[in-house]
Amino acid sequence: MEIGIIGLPQSGKTSLFNALSGLNVELGFAGGRKSANRAVAKVPDQRLDALTALYNPKRKVHATANYIDLVGLTGSAKSGFPAEFLQAVKPCEALLLCVRAFEDADMPHPDGDPDPLGDIQRANDEFLFSDLAICEGRIERLAKEVMKIKDKDRVFELDTLRKCHAHLEQELPLRALELDEHELKALRSYAFLTLKPMLIVLNVGEDAIGSDQPLAQVQEALADSGIRTCQLCARIEMELSQMEDEDRAEFLEEYGITEAAAGMVIRESFELLELLTFFTVGDDECRAWTVRQGSTAPVAAGAIHSDIQKGFIRGEVVHSSDLLEAGSMSACKDKGTFRLEGKDYLVKEGDVIHFRFNV
Repeated sequence: MEIGIIGLPQSGKTSLFNALSGLNVELGFAGGRKSANRAVAKVPDQRLDALTALYNPKRKVHATANYIDLVGLTGSAKSGFPAEFLQAVKPCEALLLCVRAFEDADMPHPDGDPDPLGDIQRANDEFLFSDLAICEGRIERLAKEVMKIKDKDRVFELDTLRKCHAHLEQELPLRALELDEHELKALRSYAFLTLKPMLIVLNVGEDAIGSDQPLAQVQEALADSGIRTCQLCARIEMELSQMEDEDRAEFLEEYGITEAAAGMVIRESFELLELLTFFTVGDDECRAWTVRQGSTAPVAAGAIHSDIQKGFIRGEVVHSSDLLEAGSMSACKDKGTFRLEGKDYLVKEGDVIHFRFNV
């Protein structure tokens, strides 16, 4: 599952990619690059850190987020996005829009002064026009097919597309349209951009570190959009990601920051995927695993190994907060926070689970 990093030219999205991934790919004008950069980033998790301190295992394994730094958004989607962009963004399950909110005389904003709200509107307009064009083209073709063959699945798909088209014509994103699971399934192959969950990251200057501006203004303007927002200084965060641990700690202390902002962005973007994290712990390994929200215990077992899911007997479950408070599994049993769960148990965020199985 990939999170696509997108942005208008000179927004700093590749700097953001480097900050999140810890890589150091070449920076430059977004429109000049023809291929995407890909990386896997560890998801910071204080619960995993605390569990590791409790068990002192041989290995600690974080959950991961897959990022793809897409080619830049240039031109207008009214004439269609470049084929390479549409092909690259299609498999992305969520979008991270990097928006410029800094001044730099050496790299002037293409439209003059930085205008975060204007850039957000421009990008959203391009996504909407792209979805509208795809929707109109498919409706036209599908309507002709339905006239010849009254297939119920095609009729349902056509009705769903018309519902989407009417919504898009009101200049509203599809993520704001109420769609049931059958409608979402019918739309899956289209990979509509405005249907994908989105996180907006304001890329601010060094002078705005620790400030709530311009984030507060953007949050107020997007209060009813359902879009998450946050801010960081991508250049500083990129430098931090390249530092040794000791140097990074000194830098953060100098700025009075407890955590690099890149870690917060990784967690925020990870949450867009509607995943939850559970843990397995022991002397050999403490590990964070991810499954879809609403997953049962056997499905979670399958995230570890298919044989565990196939031979699932039960899950021995304690919440990470209870385990950390009690200090051991035996103490959790004494306090009654340790329990046995069967096949119908829905895994909760932060559960620590030991699976019993037989194959």
